[in-house]
Amino acid sequence: MDLEILPRQSSQSFLKLRKKLIGLTGKAIMHFNMIEDSDRVMVCMSGGKDSYTMLTMLLALKKRAPINFDIVAVNLDQKQPNFPQDVLPNYFINYGIPYEIINEDTYSIVKSKIPEGKTTCSLCSRLRRGILYKTASRIGATKIALGHHKNDIVETFFLNMFHGSKLKSMPPKLLSDDKKNIIIRPLAFCEEKDIKSYANAMNFPIIPCDLCGSQKNLEREKIKSMLNNWEKDSPGRVNNIFGALSNIELSQLADKSLFDFESLKISSNSKENIELIRTINFMAQS
Repeated sequence: MDLEILPRQSSQSFLKLRKKLIGLTGKAIMHFNMIEDSDRVMVCMSGGKDSYTMLTMLLALKKRAPINFDIVAVNLDQKQPNFPQDVLPNYFINYGIPYEIINEDTYSIVKSKIPEGKTTCSLCSRLRRGILYKTASRIGATKIALGHHKNDIVETFFLNMFHGSKLKSMPPKLLSDDKKNIIIRPLAFCEEKDIKSYANAMNFPIIPCDLCGSQKNLEREKIKSMLNNWEKDSPGRVNNIFGALSNIELSQLADKSLFDFESLKISSNSKENIELIRTINFMAQS
C-alpha cells in the first residue's frame, strides 16, 4: 500500500493545512515513540472526522517515514439504528486500504442497561474497548490508534477533575491494564478546528453517531462550550492547558503517593541561611 488520499483540487490554504497536520502528527509520533519499525497499526475507524483524518495522516506518514509499518483500518459496527454499513467498506476498497469490519450488537446491550435519559458513553466505551483489544490480538496488531485530538485530551482533563476529583486525562500513548495492548493517539498535537477544516475540504463520507452523538446535555459538551468561551476571551488558553499536562511539578500538588511530603526537612545549609537572614534583619533594625 503506497498511497495518499487527496481531494481532486487542492488550494494553497488546504495544502498548508495538510502540511501542518502531517507535521503535528509526525511530531507526536516521534515525541512519544508511538510507531516503531515493523509495527502493525490497527486504525480504529468510527466514520467521524477525527478517524478519517487520522487514517489519512498515517497513510501520508507511512509513505515518508524512515521505518516500515503496516496499517489496517478496523470499524466496529455496533448495530446502531440507521448505520450505513456500506460507507466505510466502500471507502476502504476505493483507496485500497486493508480493513476489517467487526459486527457486535453493543447498541442493544447499552440501551437495555442504561436508563432512558442517562449518559451511555461509559458503558459503550468499555464494551467497545474490550472488543477492539480482542481484535488487535487476533489480527496481530502491535498498536491501536485512536483519533482523539488535543481538544479531546483537554476536555477529558476537566471532566475527570470536575466529576472524578482526579488530575487525569487521555495520554498520547498508553499501555492497557492487561499489559497486552498499546494505545496511541497520533492526533494528540492537532487542534479540532484544523481537523474540522481538513475533513470538510476532503469531503469525507461522515457517519453520525446515533447513540452517544445524539444525546443532549452531555457533560463533555458543557466542558467544550466552557473551553470555547475561554479561547474566545483568551486565545491560546487551550494550548497552554495542554502544555501544562506535559509540565507537571509534583511538589506543587498534593498527592502523597507521588511526592514524599512527610520527609521534607530543612537542610543544614538552609538553617545557616535562615540564621544569617535573622542576624542581618536584627542589625538593620538596631
